[in-house]
Amino acid sequence: MEMNRREEHHTMEHPYMPMTSVRSGVGEDVLFDLYCYTDQIVNVCFVGTDEWVLVDTGMPKTANRIVNAVEERFGENSKPKAIVLTHGHFDHVGAVIDLVRKWQIPVYAHPAELPFLTGESKYPEPDGSVEGGLVAKMSPIFPNEPVDLGNNVEALPDDGSVPGLLGWRWIHTPGHAPGHISLFRDEDRSLIAGDAFVTVKQESLYKVSTQEKEISGPPRYLTTDWDAAKQSVQKLAALKPAVAVTGHGQPMSGQELAEGLEKLVTDFDRIAIPDYGRYVNRKH
Repeated sequence: MEMNRREEHHTMEHPYMPMTSVRSGVGEDVLFDLYCYTDQIVNVCFVGTDEWVLVDTGMPKTANRIVNAVEERFGENSKPKAIVLTHGHFDHVGAVIDLVRKWQIPVYAHPAELPFLTGESKYPEPDGSVEGGLVAKMSPIFPNEPVDLGNNVEALPDDGSVPGLLGWRWIHTPGHAPGHISLFRDEDRSLIAGDAFVTVKQESLYKVSTQEKEISGPPRYLTTDWDAAKQSVQKLAALKPAVAVTGHGQPMSGQELAEGLEKLVTDFDRIAIPDYGRYVNRKH
């Protein structure tokens, strides 16, 4: 599983982003086999015990930080069976090239995300005009170029199973990205939501920095299909998750999660959809 020079070139196009939060570098046992690690402003998940899978790969230029967190939890020279990507935005694939080069493991994603993971297509430009806050205003500097994993990335199985994760299934939750997925375990109703919804107001620099808890829709500046985003939130809320790890913000569970999701579904147009922006069609 050799990485070629063309792929290395692509990862260099994603510069280090000097954004942080009070939880950066903090890991949390959400469940005995679900660990949430915050890389600057985004969460990655270690799912499993002896054999495990990494979900998402954080911010650009942070591979060493993630490797250190892995070895602290699982021991020296430990590595996952695979990497599963909820989607291909820069803050979820930032370290993927470097980690695959180090670990020589496969990466899985939804088929609709593969063009953004094989160097074929760029995402739409982040919308700096969108209503929301300072992070939204900063978003035009965020990279939207694809990474190029070549033959190292594969489509997730059609049957909904997740390679290396017995008991979990993937669910297509588009809106924030065409091939966005979330992961769900029916046995204990555990949810890894990605950015389908988040537990911090991601557009606000203050709330991102302080990690103030608040169930919100997907990050506005990179969400291009609000109708699909709304349907995805409805789909996840219908599962009645007992615990959720989201791409941004703190893990949430129990009544706080149930009430927050119910409110988001009921009032999605007001809470999630911005009043204005390039991708907003305010006929809701």
